[in-house]
Amino acid sequence: MDAVTSATTQTGATNTPGQTQQGTLINSDFQTFLLMLTTQMQNQDPLNPIESSDYAVQLATFSGVEQQVRTNALIESMSAQMGLSGMAQMASWVGMEARVAAPVMFDGAPLTLYPAPANAADQAVLVVLNADGQEVTSAQVPVSTDPVSWAGTDANGAPLPSGVYTFRLENYSEGKLVETTAVEAYGRIEEVRNGTGGVVLVMEGGGTVAPSDIKAVREPTAP
Repeated sequence: MDAVTSATTQTGATNTPGQTQQGTLINSDFQTFLLMLTTQMQNQDPLNPIESSDYAVQLATFSGVEQQVRTNALIESMSAQMGLSGMAQMASWVGMEARVAAPVMFDGAPLTLYPAPANAADQAVLVVLNADGQEVTSAQVPVSTDPVSWAGTDANGAPLPSGVYTFRLENYSEGKLVETTAVEAYGRIEEVRNGTGGVVLVMEGGGTVAPSDIKAVREPTAP
């Protein structure tokens, strides 16, 4: 019993101010485990003592939990390092234009859109939404993957204000809406950021996209 108490004291004395949060948590749990084990030994039935094999099982269980905590901490550290590496690799993308199915900035110059009509569609309608998600205009377009130029005007031909716009394609078959598909456009990359789910790209206007969602990257067009 003295040996257990001595080990407990020694373990607590080795703690240093520079310990990580995970290390402190493991040490705290270990102290609690030793306290519970000591209490269990002190209060066992003398006529029916706990088998030594039971103690071994408890120690093995705690050791497994401790190892899992350490493994999780290592994985988190590696993930953070990989995220920083990804940011460094994509830093050159800042200022470039990326083709994405996400909100893009319209500054008065026509935008080139890239629709993706459904296979069963015999009619396609381009729908334009503003930054508030409100539909501002719509127009029928060819059922094709060929690029479409959007001049930035409403249904009456009046110019729309500069701002962030989102595009979608409503696909109809025999007059019925069968599917809504994404419409891609080029937007400028403003920032590369390491988010909770990994590296994300911040687009002009504040929208974020994952690198895997980008279909193409090009030099910025002349103003």
